[in-house]
Amino acid sequence: MTESTIPFATTIHVRDSCLCLHTQRAARVLARRFDTALRPAGLTNEQYSLLMALNRPVPPQMKEVAALLGADRTTLTAAFKPLVRQGLVEVQPDAEDARIRRPALTPLGQARLAAALPLWTEAHAVLEQELIETDPAQLRRGLNSLSATPAAPAPALCDVQEER
Repeated sequence: MTESTIPFATTIHVRDSCLCLHTQRAARVLARRFDTALRPAGLTNEQYSLLMALNRPVPPQMKEVAALLGADRTTLTAAFKPLVRQGLVEVQPDAEDARIRRPALTPLGQARLAAALPLWTEAHAVLEQELIETDPAQLRRGLNSLSATPAAPAPALCDVQEER
């Protein structure tokens, strides 16, 4: 064994204890699970999250959606393209500043989201039941604390002020 070789025992330790690895694996499993649940509505879990992020009284700025979903704007723009092609989302320039883009649900997008909600609700309830020994609220708080940084706290949907 050379000096730069890492012992196999270290690999086993990382495999068994790495929070990042376990979170990534869990995220992939959850993504596949919700993709399957939402398939009858014609959405992926990512598309469902995008549409739900747009379900508000006033269309948000792209940067607000990016912050909510923990994505960069370039990735978000690419993710919106299929939804725009399907007629579920339209992206308009801001009325006061044309450099600002505001994605919004179309009536078809609202209908698709409404069709997906019961599917998501059922899948989510089943998941929470499986995690009965884990407090789902505590789990969400822990995950949210990891995704927040001092410069940009993770926004919650309930923190969005309704404009009347």
